[in-house]
Amino acid sequence: MANATPSRLGQVNNSGDAKALFLKVFAGEVLTAFEESTVTAGRFAERTIAAGKSAQFPILGKIAAEYHTPGAEINGLAVPANEVVITIDDLLISHAFLSNIDEAMNHYDVRAPYSTEIGRALAYAKDKQLLQLAILAARGTAPVSGEAGGGSVTASTMLTDTTGEALVASLFSAAQKLDEKNIAADGRTAFLAPNAYYLLAQNTKIMNKDWGGAGVYSDGKVLRVAGIEIVKTNHAPFGQTIANGTVEAGTGNKYAGVFTNTVGVVATKEAAGTVKLMDLAMESEYDIRRQGTLMLAKYAMGHGVLRPSCAIELKTA
Repeated sequence: MANATPSRLGQVNNSGDAKALFLKVFAGEVLTAFEESTVTAGRFAERTIAAGKSAQFPILGKIAAEYHTPGAEINGLAVPANEVVITIDDLLISHAFLSNIDEAMNHYDVRAPYSTEIGRALAYAKDKQLLQLAILAARGTAPVSGEAGGGSVTASTMLTDTTGEALVASLFSAAQKLDEKNIAADGRTAFLAPNAYYLLAQNTKIMNKDWGGAGVYSDGKVLRVAGIEIVKTNHAPFGQTIANGTVEAGTGNKYAGVFTNTVGVVATKEAAGTVKLMDLAMESEYDIRRQGTLMLAKYAMGHGVLRPSCAIELKTA
């Protein structure tokens, strides 16, 4: 009898690795979980490099203007300039090993929830580091002369005022500080923890459409205050201290800090930047010696402060 010709569902065009297509299911689940879980995507500057350990971001200051005297030679005005170098952190990974026997005994699809959690773990790590950095940016000094540094708004009742008025006033103060530093109104985002976010959601003044409010009271959604997009997140370090040597502190502890009095941070895209050497990638391999499958997701990237003037810290003290 002749051998059957099997249709290998995992092969690409009936050739190559018999599991090639199966791996993409895991990859797709991780990518989806990562993209759905991150709150900082698209809200800070990003750059991808093909090789190397760092990338340079040129920072230009403001140029002056002057009246011209007839007959005088025009030689050009001096423009203050500097650069910010963002280095790549160590390879960050999230992984899980699934035993064959455990998969066989389970009554549900095991790999989907594991791949989701792997993607979320990396998304949360990126968010935490970027939001910590945004707060550190608000505490920083300008990289070029003649430009303002970061800023802060302090109100002791920001979280205890149950009407939300103190927090609303703080957001307007943050917008004012950004305006006074000539920071563009577009792209401003306030990152708040749920306890602060829902104080705003209960404030009918910012919800009142007759006053130009933006939000949905019945859904508990706050869209915008003082022209600032409001984002709710658990990934920020509000009320915490990020100690050295932790994943959140990053390579070289460059994201560590004390944030115990921090309530939120308002920032634009230029406040911080990310350099990617290896974007999110997934691997899955069956280990015959251990009778199970190792699933792993990884990336290599680093973050750094670009323009402190584009960040405002909201704090109680």
